[in-house]
Amino acid sequence: MRVAFLGPPGAGKGTQARELARHWGVPQIATGDMLREAVAAGTPLGQQAKRYMDQGALVPDEVIVGAMRERLARRDTAAGFILDGFPRTIGQAEALATILKDLGQELEAVVYFDVPEAELLRRLTGRRVCRQCGSTFHLVSAPPVVAGTCDRCGGPLYQREDDSEATVGNRLRVYERQTAPLLDYYRDRSRLRTVAGEGPIETIRAAIGRAVGTGA
Repeated sequence: MRVAFLGPPGAGKGTQARELARHWGVPQIATGDMLREAVAAGTPLGQQAKRYMDQGALVPDEVIVGAMRERLARRDTAAGFILDGFPRTIGQAEALATILKDLGQELEAVVYFDVPEAELLRRLTGRRVCRQCGSTFHLVSAPPVVAGTCDRCGGPLYQREDDSEATVGNRLRVYERQTAPLLDYYRDRSRLRTVAGEGPIETIRAAIGRAVGTGA
């Protein structure tokens, strides 16, 4: 099973990727985790990535693609993998196709998590952080016992600027602009599968299974 999960921030692809990777017995490969592993391993690409990460800069495509090539060549991907949030651009998609071709593999399906913007905003703007100890809560999925107050230290909770509706809305629009061509790319190659990303986790998981032909 070689699939990629795509979807906007807050779509829930990471949650599903973790559970299905365990169920299918394949690794979940998320770009951030992959880069951190490369940095920890001290590979040449990891050292390159570290320089950008230490500066808070975006890691360029060539480094991400190189790290992905290293990761997909590892033994644990022999039975398949789930790519979580990769590729993000046409260039990355084409590079991925080349990597897999060199490995004698191909991407079997790309699952796109379709979630209404109102639901994404609800999920992404609900985070609250304690000003004193930094503990994180969510108004919907993990609310504090007392509204506005940290369960751990009693400090006041606040919403980070990154989590404001205006900022989150802009992130979603940027993602949509970047991803629309990518969805067309995989649709044209008969690889795209769209699932509704709203509803019970188990229902979404079953829909993914049907979409990629595993039934679970």
